[in-house]
Amino acid sequence: MRKSKPKQRIILPDPKFNDTLVTRFVNDLMMDGKKNTAYQIFYDAMDVLAAKNKDEEKTPLEIWKKALENVTPMVEVKSRRIGGATFQVPMEVNPKRKTAISIRNMIRFARARSGRNMAEKLAQEILAGFNEEGGAFKKKEETHRMAEANKAFAHFRF
Repeated sequence: MRKSKPKQRIILPDPKFNDTLVTRFVNDLMMDGKKNTAYQIFYDAMDVLAAKNKDEEKTPLEIWKKALENVTPMVEVKSRRIGGATFQVPMEVNPKRKTAISIRNMIRFARARSGRNMAEKLAQEILAGFNEEGGAFKKKEETHRMAEANKAFAHFRF
């Protein structure tokens, strides 16, 4: 858009945990407009987490938030054309984009996992993120490594 940024939509909190971040996650998890199915998958994944971590004092929601925090990238590289060459310039990530990237990566790697149903796969990916392993965490580490390797081009920031 040339003139102005679009108006920010307000996201209502989810019915069970009363959290807007859960709604954002469910909105990304949703396919073909089936929000109730997406909510069911998320809540089932939370139940699986609760069953796996009976002895731990953390709630499934806290585990999920910590896992999201663990897979959130701080820096990313963007292509910038200077003269005839294209450089990968490391840049800090906007806070809204940070959460969007972490949510998207967690869902993508959960879908790629092998398992019976999506709720189980999502629960496994959340646990992996919580323990700082798994596909989404590896993606974050890879992004940070690329930014570190291209630190010399940081002065090209725009």
